[in-house]
Amino acid sequence: MIRSHLFHALTRDQITAFAKSGGAVVVPLAATEQHGPHLPVYTDSMICESVVTKAVQLAAETVSLLMTPMLSIGCSEHHKNFGGTLSFTSTTYLQMLSDIGNSLVQCGFNKIIYINAHGGNEPLMQQAANDLAVKHAVWTASASYWRIASEVLHEYRMTEAGIIPGHAGAFESSMVMAIRREWVDEMSFKKDHPSVSWIGTGVPGTFVGKHGILTGHDGYTDSPIGASEEKGQVYIEAITSSLVQWLKTVLHTMKEPPDEQ
Repeated sequence: MIRSHLFHALTRDQITAFAKSGGAVVVPLAATEQHGPHLPVYTDSMICESVVTKAVQLAAETVSLLMTPMLSIGCSEHHKNFGGTLSFTSTTYLQMLSDIGNSLVQCGFNKIIYINAHGGNEPLMQQAANDLAVKHAVWTASASYWRIASEVLHEYRMTEAGIIPGHAGAFESSMVMAIRREWVDEMSFKKDHPSVSWIGTGVPGTFVGKHGILTGHDGYTDSPIGASEEKGQVYIEAITSSLVQWLKTVLHTMKEPPDEQ
């Protein structure tokens, strides 16, 4: 019986034994980047740390699971012009995710799961997971929290929550208010901030974008007006619950098929 679900709280021998027993490991991915004039640059990381840590803790009560330290800097090249952004290039970030995965394989893990909280990381995360599965013949999975929780968040979409997931709009502002309200500059909220109306309106499965437009007007996609700590708590609980169920489902899927007779 391990004493913690946190990879970084365990010794090398405990981690090795856990990996060899068939336990899985979750790697949380986030970012440190500008979030308009009203939210801290650590927004994505705060949200990621809150929902993924709690979800892994709850899921670990019934499934064999550890969580590594969060990677709090991601690929945020499209935000650098605003300042306050730390970013790896796409090439570097893909290599980093691959190196982390390779390290975990060397630790003995054969079930590696990436959970993401920043849009710019998503395609690179998926590629890294695919490459690991092919290179090492291990089980991998990867998803962003808003996709995992899409069904439960659907009722909030484009309503009082603003754009989901959006960037520094009412949705993210509410969650940061619920996590650490004193880090939110509510005096900088602008009611008449234009929303990015084209998100989600294109051909399904197609990326359409242009630098400077992807980030929304002045670096955020919709007005934070209407955000509240109470709404943020609802969103966090909904996402966390979805993550718990997703983790259990994914781990149930990560089983070798029976041998054909």
